[in-house]
Parts: sequence; structure tokens; C-alpha cells
Amino acid sequence: MAFLRRLGWYLVGLSIGIVFLVFFLKKKSGENGIEFCYFPNCRVLKDMRSKPLVFDDGLPSEFRDTLLIRSFLEDGDIDFGKSDTKSEPCKVYYIQKTISHQKVELQTENCPDQVNIISVLQEN
Repeated sequence: MAFLRRLGWYLVGLSIGIVFLVFFLKKKSGENGIEFCYFPNCRVLKDMRSKPLVFDDGLPSEFRDTLLIRSFLEDGDIDFGKSDTKSEPCKVYYIQKTISHQKVELQTENCPDQVNIISVLQEN
């Protein structure tokens, strides 16, 4: 009898946990769901997406497209070997992305209140 009572309480707790897990995972997979960034690349890009973009004066006009820059910040790869992550107050990051079979690199400064877009380099 004691085993059945413990099994019943275990199943009640398990079902409550499953219900919470289903709601949590549904919220995570939704359009404005929760995003977990455990790796440095994801954390830096998420931080940069939350700040306003400021374009450098020397940047060509075809690269002043915020949609293009946002695509770098969504799924670009940061080259941490080339980046200067210890400079103060703005850290310099090089973000790489392949666009139509061409490697493009974006140089940015991640400041506490904004992201400065310095240059865009296209490699053949």
C-alpha cells in the first residue's frame, strides 16, 4: 500500500513537471520565444542586436543597409582570433558571413550604448 501511495505522488509530480515543460518549450520555440545563448559567438551577437547601429562616415552607401547588417548579427561567425575583445570602452569584432558564394567580413565596435559599423570587406 505504501508503494502505491509513493508511486501515485511520483506520477502527480511528474505530470505537473511535464505540463510546465510543455508550456516552457512552446514559448521557447515561438516567434518571440526565449533564446538561450551559451556560446561566446551567440552571446556577443545577441548583445550587439540589442543596441542601435551607427554607420561610419567612410562606409560605402551600399553597405549602409540595416537589413544586411542585421543578417550579420543574426547568423554571422565572429573571428575571435582577429578581434580585440579586451579594448576599452569599445570592443572590436570581425564578423564573417558567406553571401552568394562570397566571403564578406564586417568590422564592428561594440560599445556600451551602440554598435559602430566600421567597414565591410569582400574577399574573392
